[in-house]
Amino acid sequence: MSESGHLMTSSANEHMPEEIRVLVTGGGTGGHVSPALAVIEELRRQSDHCHWTLKFLYVGSEGGVERELAGASNVPFTAIRTGKLRRSASILGLFTKKNVLDLVQVPLGILQASGIIKRFRPTVVFSTGGYVSVPAVVAAGRAHIPVLVHEQTVQIGLANRITAKYASALALSFDGTQDLLSVSNRRKAFISGNPVRRVIFNGSPRNAVLQCGFSSEDDGMPTVYVTGGAQGSHVINEAVKQCLPELLRECRIMHQCGVQPSAEIQDVVALMEAREMLPESLKRRYFVTEFVKHEIGDFYALADILVSRSGAGTVAEAAALGKPAVYVPLVPTGGDEQSKNAARFSEIGAAVVIKQSECSGTKLMETIRPLLDNPDLRRDMGTKAMQLSRPNAAVLLTQRLLQLAKLAN
Repeated sequence: MSESGHLMTSSANEHMPEEIRVLVTGGGTGGHVSPALAVIEELRRQSDHCHWTLKFLYVGSEGGVERELAGASNVPFTAIRTGKLRRSASILGLFTKKNVLDLVQVPLGILQASGIIKRFRPTVVFSTGGYVSVPAVVAAGRAHIPVLVHEQTVQIGLANRITAKYASALALSFDGTQDLLSVSNRRKAFISGNPVRRVIFNGSPRNAVLQCGFSSEDDGMPTVYVTGGAQGSHVINEAVKQCLPELLRECRIMHQCGVQPSAEIQDVVALMEAREMLPESLKRRYFVTEFVKHEIGDFYALADILVSRSGAGTVAEAAALGKPAVYVPLVPTGGDEQSKNAARFSEIGAAVVIKQSECSGTKLMETIRPLLDNPDLRRDMGTKAMQLSRPNAAVLLTQRLLQLAKLAN
């Protein structure tokens, strides 16, 4: 296994095609989309200093988060049909009505993706996994277009296990993941790390204070950033609500509670009601919102502690910024990858893990209090978190994509 990513020399750039057309696919969750956008951002940055031009097309699902996120980054988007395989502990458990119906969608998605590839004529394909990536990668592989597949988690996702055979190169985020690959796939794998968006590095604590309406009287208090992603985490939200008064006596909270699409009552309503019942001295320390978008960098800049799920994107951002964390892994997920992500950080003392089944207000308070009371412990955990960071991940992936584009020329 080799780690690729040296910046291309000017002589190497001379052999690049004048126009590089990049088809990007991957989605279902923000954890699949964020690394794709980070690489798009890096490709654009590098193209400013080179003679070649770029064209992008994002292929995703109709109802996934990728449409909105791609649009926010000015990346053209097109949707295809796709199906999701829901795992089961038994073979018979795979043959559910939803799995059978979704399975029918995959061939249709491959046909759609084949048509898109004929029209767009990509130089190279970049896939970040998720079930939506399978039709596009299969179609690209059949058309002999070079494909770079990226895996964000410690575990190899099911979609990436399917698409690996069509990949020209496999990028992994963690050492040790290569051991889960077949011998043939191991030969084309390299460690890149998980890229994060530049916006998280450029935050202003002051901007976060202003947005959250925090009082200057509380500036000396630690600040906790609670997030469950776009859809939020009802388990985490409920735990915060249960210990809210007690917690706010010791810290300020920035809380992204998300939107629960299947819930009759959204968590944001319950949390806002809980906030209104607080005395004014505590109310001013609590900011709750459904979404955090461009201000994410500001929130991270102000945060002393992160409380969140342990999806690949979140743990990569925490590592890159050196943020101590309390992780509540989502269970079950495919191969229980969130638990494995969290375990990597817990093992080196960079995070504390609360099992989902044990997550309550009492447990959260018991877990977070030692971090709130000990700035030295927080600094030590943050330093250890950075040991798992690969800050050049976007550059490494960009360079491998450019190498594939050069070979395809």
